[in-house]
Amino acid sequence: MSSAADPGTGDLRPSAGPGTAAVPVLPEAPAGRADARPAVPRAAGRRGAASAWRARFEIAVLVVPALALFVLFALVPMVQAIYYSLYRWNGLGPLDEFVGAENYRTALTDEVFLSAIGHNFTLVVLSLAIQLPLGLGVALLLNRPLRGRTALRLMIFVPYVLAEVVAGVIWLLMLQPRGVVDAILQTFGLGWAQQLWLGDQRIALYTLFVVLTWKYIGFAIILFLAGLQGVSPDLSEAAALDGASWWQTQRRITIPLLGPTIRIWAFLSMIGSLQLFDMVWILTKGGPGNATQTMATYLIQQGFDRGRLGYGTAAAVILFVISLVVALLYQRFVLSIDTADERAATRKGR
Repeated sequence: MSSAADPGTGDLRPSAGPGTAAVPVLPEAPAGRADARPAVPRAAGRRGAASAWRARFEIAVLVVPALALFVLFALVPMVQAIYYSLYRWNGLGPLDEFVGAENYRTALTDEVFLSAIGHNFTLVVLSLAIQLPLGLGVALLLNRPLRGRTALRLMIFVPYVLAEVVAGVIWLLMLQPRGVVDAILQTFGLGWAQQLWLGDQRIALYTLFVVLTWKYIGFAIILFLAGLQGVSPDLSEAAALDGASWWQTQRRITIPLLGPTIRIWAFLSMIGSLQLFDMVWILTKGGPGNATQTMATYLIQQGFDRGRLGYGTAAAVILFVISLVVALLYQRFVLSIDTADERAATRKGR
């Protein structure tokens, strides 16, 4: 018969049989300590507290630098702009002529500035009405198996990576009277269609929109193509087995699933159209006769070209408020669709 040694006393407890190993016998708890709480929960609690502090430290390390940059380069200039807008100031002397809200009243009653706001919103509408279906249609076509698809994607995306200055100068030369565009029209027998593309007040804004579409449509297509990669091809195959055509599949399955990507692009396009400056400045500087004036070009002209920095900052503050209101409304009524399910699940979990 084998036996097991008692770890406290060195005694051996008889085992169950000759084939079994000796089992040590645990010492009995001393009298008066039987109700003591185990040490394991306290250790787990200390580890949980340390993990929570470590998580807070990591969040602070990641957030504080970004927050400091936001305050330094966004919040402080914003407060300064509001402060400057309350003065009549040319940017050189001291701020000693306080005018209150006069700069805002002047801007909001200036027909040129009001027309600039109208031009910005015209570009917003044109972008959503023309660039969205155009970009979406090209993305759906390029998402199909096609010879030379990679080369086509590259060609479409090239204008977007070009610097605005380079693209603007190229189009400025092409759109000159008797320039490349007129020569192409003449070659194909369309000489009657020649126009003063950037010199006619009736068509200058639309000419500018064509250039903007050429410049930025590649970004929309690439964004939609990226979104299409998240749509499972099994859905299209199942729809095809059920007899759906390619267009029915896109309209009923693919495009609805691409909704979040479309909404994000629409938001970026709207904000970009409201804050448009560089391409307008290169091509027309707001002309002819303020026909292509935008809020951004207007405030630059007033602030720097005419030495009215206080008034220009008032126009900049108005531009900021308009963009902020549009962004908040879009977030409230459009982008909230993508987070509705998550918010509903959060409410149920409470």
